[in-house]
Amino acid sequence: MKQEISVSYQSVKSKEYRLIDSLVEDAKTEGDVQESVKRWWRHIHPADRPIARKHLLSVLSKSNATLEAISGGLTDLQDFEIHEVRPGNLTRLPSIPNESSVRLKASM
Repeated sequence: MKQEISVSYQSVKSKEYRLIDSLVEDAKTEGDVQESVKRWWRHIHPADRPIARKHLLSVLSKSNATLEAISGGLTDLQDFEIHEVRPGNLTRLPSIPNESSVRLKASM
């Protein structure tokens, strides 16, 4: 029997934060995290993928904004030296489509 995967905003956020934490703590490599996301995605029912994608991109966007705010705040500190990261090295996330252009079909 297939395992059911919740695609609620909270469950997607929790999954993403656990993966981020495992990378920060050196418990997983970037490759491990990518494989984990691929496995998770394969377990999501195809009908649930549009909402899972929406939640995942939303959480990723907010996480990136948070990291940028932290980095920006550090540059204001006099005793903190920061090294610039070339934008070409950063992964760009696809933008979330306009809500009105995306129609989701609910099924029961």
